[in-house]
Formats: sequence, C-alpha cells, structure tokens
Amino acid sequence: MAIIKPFRALRPHIGYEAQVASKPYDVLNSEEARAEAAGNPISFLHVTKSEIDLPAGIDIHTAEVYEKAAENLQRLIERSIIFQEETECYYIYELAWRGRTQTGLVCVSSVQDYFDDVIKKHEFTRPEKEQDRIEHMRTIKAQTGNVFLACKDNVDLTNTLEQWKRDNLAVYNFTADDGVQHTIWVVNGIATIDVITNIFKEQIPYTYIADGHHRAASAAKVSREFPNSEAAQYFLTTIFPADQLAILDYNRVVKDLNGLNEAEFLQKLETDFTVTPGSDPVQPADLHQFGMYLGGRWYTLTAKEGTYTTDPIGVLDVSILQSNVLAKHLAVGDPRTDKRIDFVGGIRGLAELEKRVNSGDVQVAFSLHPVSIQQLFDIADSGNVMPPKSTWFEPKLRDGLLTHPL
Repeated sequence: MAIIKPFRALRPHIGYEAQVASKPYDVLNSEEARAEAAGNPISFLHVTKSEIDLPAGIDIHTAEVYEKAAENLQRLIERSIIFQEETECYYIYELAWRGRTQTGLVCVSSVQDYFDDVIKKHEFTRPEKEQDRIEHMRTIKAQTGNVFLACKDNVDLTNTLEQWKRDNLAVYNFTADDGVQHTIWVVNGIATIDVITNIFKEQIPYTYIADGHHRAASAAKVSREFPNSEAAQYFLTTIFPADQLAILDYNRVVKDLNGLNEAEFLQKLETDFTVTPGSDPVQPADLHQFGMYLGGRWYTLTAKEGTYTTDPIGVLDVSILQSNVLAKHLAVGDPRTDKRIDFVGGIRGLAELEKRVNSGDVQVAFSLHPVSIQQLFDIADSGNVMPPKSTWFEPKLRDGLLTHPL
C-alpha cells in the first residue's frame, strides 16, 4: 500500500503567492525563463532556473548555477517572502482551466515505495537530466519540483478532500498569466490528516507517475546521500485521482518525407490506413485515427484492422504511428534521438501544426488522439514503458508554492 505523510512546506507568505509561483523549470529554456522573470525579483524561477541571474550563455550544469539557486532560496526566506510551516500538513491543490477543475493532494511520498514499484513508472529517464536535479537538490537542500502522481479513483479520498474544501478557506487563490486558476488549502486538522494517511495505507495499493519521472528518480537517488534525514526519505508529490485528470494529445512533425514525393507517400500509407482527404483540421475523435497535414491539406488516417498488435504498448496510437508511418516510410528510428522529428504538445493546438508545415520548417505533421489514463495504468501495471512523448498533462502545477525542505 502507498505510504504518504504530511510535511512542513516552505511556502509564500499570503500576498506574495502570485509573484513567487512560476512555471515548472522544465517547460522553459534559459532565455524564456529570463524573460518570464524580468522585473520580478521574487519569482521562483530565480531558484529553479538560477542561471537567469548569471551571465548569458553560462553552462547551466556548473556549480555556480546551483550555488546561485541556494543563495536565492535563502534570500527569499531571509526577506520573509517565504516561510516554513510550523507543523506537518497536507495541502489540497485545485487547478481550474478552460471550464474544468482538478483537485489533488500535495504530500510527500515514500522513496522506498519508488524503489519497490509501489510508485509505478511508465517512462525511461535520461542520466543527464537526473543529474541536473540531483545537483540542484543536493545544493539547495530542498525539493522544488513537484512530482505529478495519479491514483485510481477512491470515493473516501475524494469525499475527504471535498469536505475540507467546503469547510475551510483557501490560503491561496489566484489566476496566473496563462489563465490557470490556482487554489490551495492547508490541511492542518489532526483527525483529517490521519484519515487521509490511512486511506492511502489501507485502500490505495499503488500510485502512478503521470509527469515527473526525472524529478522522482533524482529524489530517490538523493535520499541515499542523506540516510539520517527522515525528510530525505520522502519526496514532494501531488496525487490526483484518475477522474480528475485530462491527458492532452502529443503530436508529431517530421522534417522531410525521406526522399518520397507527396503522392508516393500517400500511396504507401494506404497499405496500413484508410486515407481520407478533407479541408478542415483533423482532431482525431477515436483511437487508431490520426490527422495528417501535408502539402497544405488535412487528411484523416484510420488504421486498418490487423495492422497493429493489441498488447498494452502496441495498441497505443503513438506506437501505431511510429511503427506503420514514421519508421516504416520516413526512416525515423529512435524518436528520442532522431533529429528529423519534433513534438508539439496538444495545448498549442492544430494551428501550430499547420504553422510548422506552412513555414517550411517541417514537411508533414500528425495529430493524435490522447492516451487515456487507463492506458497509462495498464502499461505501468504491465511493467512496460510508453514510447517517448506519449502524454501531455495540462494544466501544470506551479513551482514555489509548496517546497519540500530536506
């Protein structure tokens, strides 16, 4: 069963939350972070992307960058911008965006659960990305990056969180510049804390990493460096029941047709797909259906029966597209390393796919049906991993609102 516990968060004093809160460190490059934090000296980007306070072009993996992050975090504490909670608490984090809300529990999860696969994974991690977060945590002695977990629906958990929201005032409630409303409640009632802890201990056998595999892996490895620190044996997580989550599509663009002209490419596709030309952008309505933008025109590709396997990985649309189009006809090998393919998060919309093709930057774009949360669970339960860039979760949690000190 899943082991979680409350913790003493570092968090902003009321009134500073909107200025402190920042987009996750891994959705911005250094230049974008520098622009985002311009004129805001208390943005948490000064901690998570501290190279913005050093000369442009600096190697972001140098000790100077991590030391600057520690200095900036300490300055926020000394200036009373952020403080540490006096007692261990849970936190409820609600995000509202585009007419829907999702509510999760912010807690710390057991590192041992990560090693024992009670916390299930569905992606490989890259050593260099792990090492960056290890050095960051090791130097600032805190976990700033929240790991986004999911669990299967649990009525008792949902009812407990909703009851606390009804009975208590939120400490933070603001709308960020991207239109996402962030609302946080502090759960400091001993009885409710015990109820939540026991729900996980008795009713929730597994949690699943939805987003944050590198952050989780890094936290697990850092825990070994602090064997005498109880705090380091846990890492910062926000757990959302499955019915709270929406996964967006993660689309693909390819630079060229591997020497084929458009007519030849379309003819080859007919081996495995029913190809239907159209005039409107294609957002696939069903699994095993794809949109394709080529030569200024949209097509619907519908995979033919028998052209894909039905195992948890083979049945995924990203697998079908990779096997029957990208590898078979366009010679795109490993999408993690092939420079001819790029990925476009569904939040950017189909217009972004058209823009990329029309600009001449790429020659063809594919829109996909989103992976379902049940597919994610099935793959993690089977011990398999998803192809890269399979899921895009939106909206995203903001850094700086709740930090886990080590």
